[in-house]
Amino acid sequence: MQKRMGEAVARVARKVNDTVENKTDSLDLANCKLMTFPVGIYKAMRSVTEGIHRISLANNELKSITSRFVTTFSHLTELNLAGNYLHRLPEEITSLLHLRAINLSRNRFRRFPEPLAAVPALETIDLEENEIAEVPTDKLASMASLRSLNLRANPVDPEVRLLVRPLVPFDLLLSPEEPIPKA
Repeated sequence: MQKRMGEAVARVARKVNDTVENKTDSLDLANCKLMTFPVGIYKAMRSVTEGIHRISLANNELKSITSRFVTTFSHLTELNLAGNYLHRLPEEITSLLHLRAINLSRNRFRRFPEPLAAVPALETIDLEENEIAEVPTDKLASMASLRSLNLRANPVDPEVRLLVRPLVPFDLLLSPEEPIPKA
């Protein structure tokens, strides 16, 4: 087990070093078995954080994203957090003024992460396969940049379906309604 952990740490270090050395605009730490975002990365990437526009932390074991993560990578345009154990986002997510797309599919959200409603440039939100039943339609309707909201495979309240359709000027993706069983 220690050997596998060592290999995972080495893989993360390689990816971070590649990003720093090549001054690329993205950091891909998907599938790295991360339980938290490694604190050492902040120091290692200090000189290039403003140039990072895309981060993928998909398919890890993250239970939370810290405010430090959000404020450090403040120039993100895309954030992929799919396939983790997240159930909320820090309020500081509202400071990501350039964020256009966020993937939160296959997580543990029971509610729509309301701080997203205050992210001004957000165009795409993917919340497929969570546990969301209620959606703040009034807040969504006020999101001027939103183009697509994916809520497939969520237990969205049937009343929300009726309310949302006429209110929102974006593509709302929901799972097909299941027919009501006949008695």
